[in-house]
Amino acid sequence: MGGGYWRRKDFEDYSAHMGRTVRADGNVDTSRMRGAQDMYRARGLDPALNPYNVVRECRDSEEHQMTRPVILALDVTGSMGGALLKTASALNVIMTDVLGSMKDVEFMVMGIGDLDYDVAPIQISQFESDIRVAEHLDRIYFERGGGGNAFESYTAAWYMGLFHTDLDCWKRGRKGVIITLGDEPLNPYLPGERLSDLTGDALQGNVDTNRLYEKACEKFNIYHIAIDDPGDCYRIYKDRIRDSFGNVLGRNLKTATLNQLPARIRECLEDGEKKNLFGQGAFEQTA
Repeated sequence: MGGGYWRRKDFEDYSAHMGRTVRADGNVDTSRMRGAQDMYRARGLDPALNPYNVVRECRDSEEHQMTRPVILALDVTGSMGGALLKTASALNVIMTDVLGSMKDVEFMVMGIGDLDYDVAPIQISQFESDIRVAEHLDRIYFERGGGGNAFESYTAAWYMGLFHTDLDCWKRGRKGVIITLGDEPLNPYLPGERLSDLTGDALQGNVDTNRLYEKACEKFNIYHIAIDDPGDCYRIYKDRIRDSFGNVLGRNLKTATLNQLPARIRECLEDGEKKNLFGQGAFEQTA
């Protein structure tokens, strides 16, 4: 997967088809929207995003000869509506900026919820580099769930990246990039029984976050952007977010207001590329 190129005209045509207007600055006009539910209209898990027994591929091609896979995982629980709306409205600006200056980047979008409470806590698209990124984002189910455990299942993005992707960049000893967006602390584990049900994997127990990170960061440069918005939970959990994510990710934990979000995403991608360029992101490919 992953052919084609991002073009503003395609985004404008697609947005018009969806009943949306693209402003002169490239963002979707959200002034008449009531919230994220007006952008994310899915009412359940789209079959195209079902994580069960899937492997998402990012392959080199004539169009993209040195692919750079990026997983952008969005917290789709209730308090994250503002960030979800901002991501969707600014998608054209983000894609034009990134794909216009960083060659061969391919995006997978994910929806992440709470494995303990939600119906569809893992949603996973194909890797794409053209208008299909917008199409996949529109298929994301904004479940608005979550629970009372004070964290969401953010590391499901690490797990799916590690075990449910096949990336040509790995054959070149280069890492992909995973960026999660959210407003709660890092989850200490993934419940194994529920994860098995969702993915089709045969797990014998819970998946510990620290152990998963050790394996996942061998093949991905991993980042988390904590969203600081008055409408979300960031300020309630600020210290716990810093301690939980910071102790694992270090400087790869970022913070952003909604307006800063596109720039922070670009920051993470540039940092990931720099690490690959200077060898910090490389790994030895084993047989």
